[in-house]
Parts: sequence; structure tokens; C-alpha cells
Amino acid sequence: MVWKWLGALVVFPLQMIYLVAKAAVGLVLPAKLRDLSRENVLITGGGRGIGRQLAREFAARGARKIVLWGRTEKCLKETTEEIRQMGTECHYFICDVGNREEVYQTAKAVREKVGDITILVNNAAVVHGRSLMDSDDDALLKSQHINTLGQFWTTKAFLPRMLELQNGHIVCLNSVLALSAIPGAIDYCTSKASAFAFMESLTLGLLDCPGVSATTVLPFHTSTEMFQGMRVRFPNLFPPLKPETVARRTVEAVQLNQALLLLPWTMHALVILKSILPQAALEEIHKFSGTYTCMNTFKGRT
Repeated sequence: MVWKWLGALVVFPLQMIYLVAKAAVGLVLPAKLRDLSRENVLITGGGRGIGRQLAREFAARGARKIVLWGRTEKCLKETTEEIRQMGTECHYFICDVGNREEVYQTAKAVREKVGDITILVNNAAVVHGRSLMDSDDDALLKSQHINTLGQFWTTKAFLPRMLELQNGHIVCLNSVLALSAIPGAIDYCTSKASAFAFMESLTLGLLDCPGVSATTVLPFHTSTEMFQGMRVRFPNLFPPLKPETVARRTVEAVQLNQALLLLPWTMHALVILKSILPQAALEEIHKFSGTYTCMNTFKGRT
């Protein structure tokens, strides 16, 4: 028994060195991308914003079928028609992911009409954009139901079949605000932090499930109508991401089977700073960068 433990202690650091070296090589040498030609992709919140760009990107990269979920039929229909014009089979379903029974019923309809979903992209989200004391209770609940619990319901609806097929991928379009919250968006930050923990636990739980993986994407502020009016102090130093960039990098992460993607890469520095700096210093960074007041001009879509 003692020798077994000693052997494990010797092998473990060697494994860490090997894995770090392998990752470093992967950054330099181009990796083989996953073929999407047999994949059926479902995107929640797929009618506009990042969701629409994701549909375009998956279609451009050869996905077999694309399914869009959302609450606004006009946007869903427009995006569906656009994807069909690209030569990809596309369907849309009106579904509020915050409604558990509606998710399960619509998932059943998807399986009957389209077939098995092999890539699930949880993208749907809302933001109330208020402080806690200024927030309406129902609006707070709406954010949690759609941004967090909705991912529970969609994943429970589609993951079992992925496990049976030994082929599947769960994707979460999260936000860097899951790691570093700001004032004025307490509903959104809380829901995204919860969703991040959900995905972290899910990803680890899938380690022994062959053929099924997960990807969490944490982008910086993206120029969509959801966060319209949000302003940082130095927009030239911290420009908002383009939805096209977020979509392209997300699909690449799926094809590379990348578990975590921070956008842009400078957000890694934020994670390091939060772990080493005292709270007073972090507060000054928020004030200096303008994130402390960035939601004061918020006019986005909920």
C-alpha cells in the first residue's frame, strides 16, 4: 500500500508536466478540428445577437442540421430563412427555456421532427440591469430561471441521449461577469456565476463519459443590443467584442474540444489579479476602468 502511494506521488507531477507541455504545443501547432457534418446543433436564444451568429458559424462550418429556440418568432423565422439560404437544414421552435415543462415538451417535438441533438448550445439569457434594491422581484426571478435553471432543463432534456449515442457536446455561452461581477447587474452576474459552477461540475462529471464533452465560453462585453448603453471608461483599451468573433471562437472551441474559453485572452489576467490582490486594490481597478459605473447608462434589452 505504501509503495502504491509513493508511486502515485511520483507519477502525478510527471502527468502535470506532460499535460502542460501538451497544451503548450497545442497553442503553437494547428490541431485537427472536429468534423461537424454529422452534427445536429440546437442553439437557445438563436434568433438574434450571438445566437444568430452562432447559427451562421455552425452552418458555414458544415453542421448537418441547426435548430433554433427562442421566444420571438419574428427573429427566429428570419434567422432560419437565412441559414436555409446558406444550404443548411434549419428549424425553429418557440420555447422559453425558463419554463421547465415547456423545455421538455419542445425537446420531445425536436426529436420527433429533426432527430437527435448532438451539440447543445445554451446561449439564451436576459439582463434586468438594476441594483438589488431597485430590482423588481419578478425580473430577478426571470433572470435566474432563464440564465441558470434553463440550462438545467435543456441539459437534462438532451444529455441522456448523447450519453447513449456516446456523441455529444454541451456548450454554455456565459460571461466574464461570472468571475468578476459589476454593480448594476446583480441579477445577471449572479445567474452567470451559478451557470459557471453548473458547467464546471457538469464538465468534471462527464470525464468518464466517452464521446460527450462540454465547453464554457466567458466573453467580455459584446456589442449586442442586450447590453446597449453600457460604457467603460477606456473603450479604445477595452473595446467590446464583435458577436462574429465570439461565435467563431466558440465553434472553434467545440471543434477543438476545449473545456474553457476566455475572450479576449487578456481576461486571464483578471483571474490572476482577483486571486492575489486585496479587495481595496480590486475596488480601485473597478473605479479606474469604469466598470464601477458602466451600467449607469444601460439601455439594453431584457
